[in-house]
Amino acid sequence: MNTLKQECFQKITNNGDLFPEGASIYAKEIDDNIFLVLVMAQNADIETIKAFIAQFDSLGSIGKKEPIKMMFYLSVKDKDDLHYFEKFIHISEKTPLNYDRK
Repeated sequence: MNTLKQECFQKITNNGDLFPEGASIYAKEIDDNIFLVLVMAQNADIETIKAFIAQFDSLGSIGKKEPIKMMFYLSVKDKDDLHYFEKFIHISEKTPLNYDRK
């Protein structure tokens, strides 16, 4: 949780129907209305972490509305998955998403 706060993730109130009741949701905008979202079950077991990159109307619509577009999804089931996800995040930080969209 401390790492998420250091990386500028915002805690999202889970009051919609898209995620399990009691899940913790954290999001970080990585481009215009494109968010990196982490969903963790209430027991915070590593097997219950879902990570995805998706486009939403706004930060406030996360958890309340379906994403406009899903771009990446990972279900973290073991430490290898988490390691892969960390590598992906470091690569995406070096390669911004604001490329020329033709």
